Parts: sequence; structure tokens; C-alpha cells
Amino acid sequence: MPTEVALLESRALRDEQLGRVDVLDKVKSLALLPDGIHVRTEDVARYFEVSTEVIKKVTFRHRAEMEESGLTVLRGSELRVFQRDMQSLWGGGQESYPQAATQLRLYTRRTVLNVAMLLRDSDVARCVRTYLLDAEGELRTQYASLDRRVTRIESCLSGVGSALQELGPVLLRMSERLDSLDRRVEVTHQVIGAMSLRLTDVQQDVVRMDARLNCFGRQLKELRRRGGRR
Repeated sequence: MPTEVALLESRALRDEQLGRVDVLDKVKSLALLPDGIHVRTEDVARYFEVSTEVIKKVTFRHRAEMEESGLTVLRGSELRVFQRDMQSLWGGGQESYPQAATQLRLYTRRTVLNVAMLLRDSDVARCVRTYLLDAEGELRTQYASLDRRVTRIESCLSGVGSALQELGPVLLRMSERLDSLDRRVEVTHQVIGAMSLRLTDVQQDVVRMDARLNCFGRQLKELRRRGGRR
């Protein structure tokens, strides 16, 4: 787990933590501009309870890193447009929104978190770093627990695989016996079909014999009747 010193010294570690802007609100409330996105240098200084000069020095020493995390400097027409938008969002008159003379530095929440990971002489910044490191430790613990669970599952699946390998020959023999039984059942069906056809033929023979017997009976009766007359 990274330490506070490592966080202060390593940009790579700081980059890994830039998405954890929720930590800022766990320490104290950050007052955003009316657009709900940006804060000014004085707002950042107020949050960390230091002077604006301290914030400016940190920003100057790590300018490239700050710009990648969201620092913007407005001048000229961009500044005038932004001020006009802020005045509209502020809902007041010309004096409602503080004016900047020639330029305005704007920080996003990511940039403020970046400052917290660089600012050494601020109790608030130290609290933010503590929250970050605690969250990192908790996340690592959760990952370790998940890894152990996955390992146990893999172990169980390995046992299942071994059992299936042992059952393979048994299942193969059962499959062969079922195939043999299917063939025997099919032959039985064929024999029964042949017997059914033969029984049909026998039934027809019986019907014909019954008809001939009836005819013979009638002839016999006729002969007896004729003999009686004589």
C-alpha cells in the first residue's frame, strides 16, 4: 500500500487517485462557482485553509500536471464570456460576481484533489491524503478477499474436473449400453410389426374360413331338407 510520502513524491501514484474526487467532500465542503464545475484560486486556498500564494506556488511548480488534471487559465475574450455566463448564473447584477483583472485560473474538482496530493503544509490536504490511502487500503483488502474466493472456486472446479475425468469411462460405457438397448428395442419393434401383419393375415383367413363354413352349413341343411321329402 502506498504511503503519504510516496503519494507526495510520485506523480504516477497521484494520477491513479485522480478519480477519487468524492474524498474532497468527506473532509469538508468545496464551494464551487455557479456553473457547478469550477473553483477559483481563492476558493481552493479557502478550502485548504492556506494563502492564495501557497496555492499559486504549488500550481506554478506542477503546472503541466495541473493542466492535465483540469487547470484552465482564461484571458481576453474567453474570460469576458465566462464572466458574463457566471453573472447570468449568479442571478445578480454587475457586482454580484467578482471580476478578474486580466486573467482567471479555474480549477476542477480533479485539480483540487491534485493540489491536495501535493500540498504539504495543510492539515486539510493531509486529511484528504489519509482518506485516499485508507480507501486504497480498503480496496486492496477487498481485492485480496475476492482473490481468495476466486482461488477457492478454482480449487473446487479443479476437483469437479477430476471427478468428471473419472466418470468419463463410466459414462462412456453407459452410453454404449444405451445405444445397444436402443438397437434391441428397434429390432423388437420390427418383430412386433411383422407379427401384427401376420395376425392381420390370419384374421383374414379366419374370416374366409368362417364364410366357407357358413356356406357349407347352408348346403348341408338343404340336402337334409331334400332327403326328408323323399
